[in-house]
This record gives sequence, C-alpha cells and structure tokens, in this order.
Amino acid sequence: MPAGYIIAQVEITDPEAYEAYRAQVPATIAEYDGEYLARGGRFEGLEGGEPLGRTVILRFPSYEGALAWYHSEEYAGPRGIRQAASVSKVMVVEGME
Repeated sequence: MPAGYIIAQVEITDPEAYEAYRAQVPATIAEYDGEYLARGGRFEGLEGGEPLGRTVILRFPSYEGALAWYHSEEYAGPRGIRQAASVSKVMVVEGME
C-alpha cells in the first residue's frame, strides 16, 4: 500500500499561538503512525511563485491514514490553532507503490 503524505506550506501570523500548535501536534501525528520528513528548514522557490514561509512534510502508512489523521478529533484542536495563527496551504498526496 503506498504511503500518504501531508504537505503544508505555512506563513505564521501569530508566532506565540503557533508555538502552542507545535507543542500539541507531534503526539497526534505519532498516534496515527505518522512521521515528520521535513519541518521548517531552508527552502527555495524554483517555479510557480514564492512558497509560503515554512514547509512541512509528513508521511503516513497510507493515503487513507493521512486523511484520517487530518480529520481526526485528536488533530481538530491543534488544526484550529494553526488556522488562526497562520495562512496555510495543505494537501494530501499518495505515494508510489
């Protein structure tokens, strides 16, 4: 079964609130057997306009697992904090078998 990836670009607008998000979300990812592949770090836009200020890539065992985490009760609270503390683009992508 191919892995599922959550890819997010995030422009933080409220750093203090975003820190609360960062403190809460890792446990929710682990609960769904997810892992960070990239969490911030340097980046460079190569095509299609400038990316937002921060990129996060998560891997889950499956596409369905990635969606289950994103829509979970466990992530609902932290997701609301992120949405209030940033402007984000978030997508789910199915990996290759």
